[in-house]
Amino acid sequence: MPTAPDRDRLTSLLRSEQERFVRDHPRSRELADRAAGSLLAGVPMPWMTRWPGAFPVFVESAEGAGFVDVDGHTYVDLCLGDTGAMTGHTLPAVAEALTAQARRGLTTMLPSEDAAWVGEELTRRFGLPLWQLAMTATDANRFVLRFARMITGRPKVAVMDWCYHGTVDETLAVLDGDRVVARPGAMGPQVDVALTTRVVPFNDVAALDAALAHGDVACLLMEPALTNIGIVLPDEGYLDAVREVTRRHGVLLVMDETHTLCAGPGGATRAWGLDPDLLVVGKPIGGGVPVAAYGMSADVGARVDPYLRGHEADVGGVGGTLTGSALALAATRATLSHALREEDFAVAVPLAERFAAGVAGVIEEAGLPWHVQRLGCRAEYWFCPPPRTGADAAAAVDDELEELMHLWALNRGVLLTPFHNMALFSPAHTVADVDRHTEVFAGAVEALLDR
Repeated sequence: MPTAPDRDRLTSLLRSEQERFVRDHPRSRELADRAAGSLLAGVPMPWMTRWPGAFPVFVESAEGAGFVDVDGHTYVDLCLGDTGAMTGHTLPAVAEALTAQARRGLTTMLPSEDAAWVGEELTRRFGLPLWQLAMTATDANRFVLRFARMITGRPKVAVMDWCYHGTVDETLAVLDGDRVVARPGAMGPQVDVALTTRVVPFNDVAALDAALAHGDVACLLMEPALTNIGIVLPDEGYLDAVREVTRRHGVLLVMDETHTLCAGPGGATRAWGLDPDLLVVGKPIGGGVPVAAYGMSADVGARVDPYLRGHEADVGGVGGTLTGSALALAATRATLSHALREEDFAVAVPLAERFAAGVAGVIEEAGLPWHVQRLGCRAEYWFCPPPRTGADAAAAVDDELEELMHLWALNRGVLLTPFHNMALFSPAHTVADVDRHTEVFAGAVEALLDR
């Protein structure tokens, strides 16, 4: 029979790991105490509070697949800035492009020569003919929702239950039975999300059909596979059915590939032969520089174009003074020229496969009812069988166990993404990096089961 960790032992191990973390990071603690005097929650951005341990590790430098903290500890980085550094840290071509562009000017609110190259490359990779830039995928998603409502004349959007598309008000919604409610933790929603959003379970075609049949949904915004509640893969034929249902109801289909870009150079859209009306891709394409992009079909572009050429384009809720800057475009051109290519995924994906196999082997040997899931060069493990919906995934979260596994790894030089148990691989990672995680993971399981 599968073995479950003893909760008292789990609590005791977690306490020991917390003490070890504090003992091993005196300089990070000093900086954390200093930052608490001027920064809200002691960090420059709220998500930085999500790391395990009493305070965040402060970074001295990052390069390739690792980083060094201010206490001199080195780490295998399996987070990579939650995909922001999916290319690996300090990509030389990006560093050189940024240095050169800084000497020529960073932002003028005018296009640079790189703009045309970036648009053409995005078209080549993803297949959609027309593109615009944004600062973040959150912005890109927000802009796409505005366009969809404008050209369809419909007020609502649809999303998947327990999705995440950045800090977009309409998408911070989940199902509570048959009711649409704000996602737990959503702060100060400006309106009741039931007025703006219809929510459907992932992998449920009938529920999607029923939701869109109301005739008030402008677009369905979704990931090809859920990633921000953990990796939940689509059932066979599900995405084809989604395309048929959205077309039948006159609903625009938007694919958010910010995280599913891990599936390949053109994301899951290219890898799986998808046909969205609009597509969003975010942080990885800038090599660490804030930038995102959204593309659209020729038909959608023809309907949107007149609004962008009008006198009031600057107050339409789409744009931003620093968006499409020369700096962002230089970084994007350098990144897409030297990274996130077929040859890069040919290195990174096998590493993720090795990670998944190593973790699965430990789980099987221990007799635990856990599971490891993979999508391209991204992989993560669950403390349950593989879920089919976001709600199933959310219900399986074990905060205390997750904290122990993350802190155990961190204390031994391996950084996982603080949200779930995700590992991301770049061409800079090595087999030794993967095997180090497997060794650390096995040690945590042995300690949990007292073997």
